[in-house]
Amino acid sequence: MVNIINKIKNYRGSILDRYILLQVIFASLICVTLFIIVWIAPETLLKVVRRLLTGEYNAWEAFRKLALETAKILANAIPVGILLGSIFTFDRLSKNSELAIMRGIGLSFTRIMAPVIALGAVLAIFCYFVNDKVIPVASQKLGEAKALGTNFVYVLENPDGTPKQSIIVQDFNTNSITNVTVMNFAKEKYTDATTFESILFAKSACKEKDKWVLNNVNFYEIDSNGIYKKIKKIPHIPILEEEGKAQEVFDLMLNTTKKERLFTNYQISMHTNLLKKAKFSDEFRYFKAKLYQRYLHPLTCILFAIIGCMLGFSPPRSQRLIGFTIAVGMVFAYYITLPFFDMLAQKAVLTPFLAAAFPMILFITTIFIIKKVKDL
Repeated sequence: MVNIINKIKNYRGSILDRYILLQVIFASLICVTLFIIVWIAPETLLKVVRRLLTGEYNAWEAFRKLALETAKILANAIPVGILLGSIFTFDRLSKNSELAIMRGIGLSFTRIMAPVIALGAVLAIFCYFVNDKVIPVASQKLGEAKALGTNFVYVLENPDGTPKQSIIVQDFNTNSITNVTVMNFAKEKYTDATTFESILFAKSACKEKDKWVLNNVNFYEIDSNGIYKKIKKIPHIPILEEEGKAQEVFDLMLNTTKKERLFTNYQISMHTNLLKKAKFSDEFRYFKAKLYQRYLHPLTCILFAIIGCMLGFSPPRSQRLIGFTIAVGMVFAYYITLPFFDMLAQKAVLTPFLAAAFPMILFITTIFIIKKVKDL
């Protein structure tokens, strides 16, 4: 008899799970769609429609543009969708007294939320994939990686930490390196100034496997008093001949022009290692925080699913807009403050991990506060 009762309970739970899950999925899809439309409508959508009407885009190009723009914001839209979708679903279940009936037959609120939390976990995995694979590809196809880079500076150091050589590149892309200045530091040490023993300027340079080669170099030799003592032209001068250094500096130079969304997780990890090795401290902390965000941001799908269910649960005669207002405020605060936390990490006010994790800590705290206030 006990086994029969347990089977009935499990079957009942399965029906309820499907019932709740289908409603949350449907409501979340609507909310995701609305979020995407609102996000891209002010500028992108109007621009695409205008170019379609003027004949600059054909139908396929317009669809492709909108699809790529949608892919770029999908990871932001999904957490918002499940938050608002779960609020809407649980608010309706509360107003129809369905949640009261479920609790009356012995189901805890945690058990009722279980299918929504499971959906949040699935969406978290999907968000991770979108951030890691989809957004970088979409950004590249939109041409965001084609910009010409300017003013890259790299300083080579001696074993004792003193500067050895400074390389300044004014213009570069994946195929060319132009307007290169190389300043070789003097070995003498001064307390109040840094001197150079020579300065090289080349209109162009090419990267080879184990070095960079400067072409048509103007070579300026400088004496200990800082006066040019010899100026000559040299056809070719190799630099960055240390093992692996040529490729390392080239990768670092190209990546300085890229936005974070152009990187996969692996590429961000490799780039942060290069930044740390090159002692680009501010950039290192910024990209390290972004890397942590790639792993932590998908968790908002789970946290928002829980918060949405809790905010949606209310007495039948309570105000409907309270939960939605709190949710919209949370979403607005989260996405508006992300650049602020990036800046705190970059300026070493917070560690990169804490800057990335701080919003998650606030959301977890919010869950406990709502649980206590609503006595769930």
